[in-house]
This record gives sequence, structure tokens and C-alpha cells, in this order.
Amino acid sequence: MNPKPKKSLWQKLIRSLGRICFVVLLLLFILWVALAQPSCRRNPRSNASVDPEVLRAHVDMLAVTFRPRDWIHPENLDATANYISEKLSETGARISTQPVQTGNLTSRNVIGSFNAGHSPRIIVGAHYDAFQVFPAADDNASGIAVLIELAALLGKMENPPPVDLVAYTYEEPPHFAGPQMGSAVHANSLEGSEEDYLGVIVLEMVGYYSDEAFSQSYPMPMLYMMYPHRGNYLAVISRWDQGDWIKNVKVAMKSRSDMPVYSLRAPDRVPGIDFSDHRNYWPLNIPALMVTDTSFYRNRHYHSKEDLPESLDYPRMAQVTLSVFEAVKELGKP
Repeated sequence: MNPKPKKSLWQKLIRSLGRICFVVLLLLFILWVALAQPSCRRNPRSNASVDPEVLRAHVDMLAVTFRPRDWIHPENLDATANYISEKLSETGARISTQPVQTGNLTSRNVIGSFNAGHSPRIIVGAHYDAFQVFPAADDNASGIAVLIELAALLGKMENPPPVDLVAYTYEEPPHFAGPQMGSAVHANSLEGSEEDYLGVIVLEMVGYYSDEAFSQSYPMPMLYMMYPHRGNYLAVISRWDQGDWIKNVKVAMKSRSDMPVYSLRAPDRVPGIDFSDHRNYWPLNIPALMVTDTSFYRNRHYHSKEDLPESLDYPRMAQVTLSVFEAVKELGKP
């Protein structure tokens, strides 16, 4: 009997490399599933509609008429709060306010509630202040515009879900991450409440999109293997332990409109994971996330004089509004 021919060193090397590649790909797949929480679910498309020009009018009002709306221009913050209150009131929302003080200056959160007295409630929030004297169209006039038009859609419902729409003051520096953030004041006001809260959705920069190749960046190059390189999608983002809420919101938003929706759950040490108002609800164990265009990972005009109304994509913002509306409707069902 002839002995089996010995495998060459080259053959052994090829087999070893194949095994290593398989293990690496398997680990990347497991990591992708853990971070992105993929779903094959398809939802019916929304039959509602939002006028992009109305969204543009809201952004113009905040980014042009009320500019600058930073904390040292309280008269403009007050005018902005009045505008938001008036627009939310027109939709039939029940309006309330919360004073927020920094030094000898006082601003306020504006809250528009639907189906008051019923729970569990969903909170949808967006901050209306701006960084320094910049126009801040994307950051965050875009979030407020979507919040107002979300209220308009909810107001047309015969029996809207239990929702509180909150426009926050003092999100930007020097108040960010401190107790004077409007969202911190709102979150703390819920402690000991008799109401139950299903979760929080914060609208943080939702107006900037690009179909150019590699217009989207990421905190880690590895994420290019898991997410698109074109900045033409909406992201649902939060901390690692918020995974259930992230997936529920993402899945409820999917295919409701033409806007693609991706999600990311990651440790809060990843830059950007906690860069908005949702962070203030975590200590109360209220699930919270942000819906975003990914901010400075896409929009090069972040915190600059170039963050202007004409840089935003209002048809896509309308799609964002529909996606959030349908998600709130589904998640808020009894």
C-alpha cells in the first residue's frame, strides 16, 4: 500500500488562513448582530403626508428669525419657546411648561401632551437652543420642525396614543451634561410620578443627508463593514443596555417611508452615543434613545456658521416625520 502524500507547507498555510478568515468573519457577523440588531420585518407604508415646505418654514423661523438662540440671548429663546407652544397648541395638544434656571436667567421646556392621564406614555423630545450664535438649522431646528409636524399628525387622530412632546432648552454647552440641561430638569420631574413611561425618543439633528460615496463617517473604521458609506439614512442610537428599546423603535420605523433606518447599540464611551438629551433618562431607568442623521459623523457644518436652512433636505425630513409618527402609533397601542 502506498503511503498518503504529505501535504506541503503551502497547503497547510492556505488551510490555516482559511480557518482564520472564517473565524474572523464569524466574529464580525456576531458583532454586527449585537450592534445593529438587524430585522427582516416589513411594515405597511404610512398613508399620512407631511409638507416639506412647512418643515422649511419652521426651520427658517428658528435658524433665521430667532437667531441667535443660545443661552445668553434669553429674549430669542423665549420667542422660540412661544413659537413652539403656539404651534403645538394649534394641533390640540395640552400645553404645559417647566422653568429651567441657569444663574439669574430662566428659560423653559415646552410640553405638548396627547391623551393626558393615560399610560404608559411615550416621550418624544428635541432641544431648541443653539450653540453660540450659529444658525443651527440641523442642530437642532430640524428636530423641532419634525416635533411640531409630528404633533400635527397626532392631532388629526381620533384617539392618539399617550404621548408627551417636549421641546428642551439648554442642551448645548455650557450646560451639556449638567443638571441645568432642560432634559435633566424634565427627567427629574418624572421621578416618583404615578405615570408609567414606555420610553423616550429624542430627535437630534435629523435634516442632513447625502448620496455621495463615503459621505458618512464612523468613530471606528470597522463600522464601514456594517453600515452604509452614503449618508442617506436615519440612525436610531443609544447605549448598550438600551437594546430592547432601540430594536423596538427601529423595527416600528422600518419601511414606513422612503427613509432607510439603521440602529446602533454601543458602550457610551463611543463618542456620540450620549451626545443628546436621551442621556438624562438613563439614571431613572426609563429607556431612551436618539433618532439622528449622525451629527458630525456626516454633517461637516456641525457647530458652525454654515449650518444653514438651505443645507437641509426637507423631503427627507418629511419622511423622517412619517417614520417616527408611525412608530409612535404602533408602540403606543394599548
